[in-house]
Amino acid sequence: MKTCPRCESSIDDAARYCVDCGAPQTEAAAEELDEYVQRQARKVATDAGASGDGFDDESGGGDDDGVAGFVPTEELTDREQLWRRGCYVAGYGTIVVALTLVPRVGAFLLILGGIAILPPIRRLTAEPLGSPLKREVMAGLYALFAVLGAALLYLL
Repeated sequence: MKTCPRCESSIDDAARYCVDCGAPQTEAAAEELDEYVQRQARKVATDAGASGDGFDDESGGGDDDGVAGFVPTEELTDREQLWRRGCYVAGYGTIVVALTLVPRVGAFLLILGGIAILPPIRRLTAEPLGSPLKREVMAGLYALFAVLGAALLYLL
């Protein structure tokens, strides 16, 4: 009997894989495992692209904001990167300002507005709504919550 080089458990001389840790014991088994992993990776990538929630270009104008996890930042145009960064700055800035005003009623609407404009919200809302929110909807929600929150802060 020989031992597994990874976990040092005893295995049969003819074994292709270790029964304890699953490590391949022959060169052919290692190549087979590598091919299997590559096939599975291609399948997962194909399934993710075919599921319709890859946020490819739902607005028709090529102005996808590149939701994190689906479009690498390097593939975004300058305009898309600027939009995305602006959303993060506006969203987090509004949330920070609102947190300083938390005891007041309008602060909660400002927090909701800040959350509404953050780019990851598109991905989070895509599954329950069936498609991601468009950038215009996100900006509209932000403006609505920000105006209502500011009005309540001013009036109360």
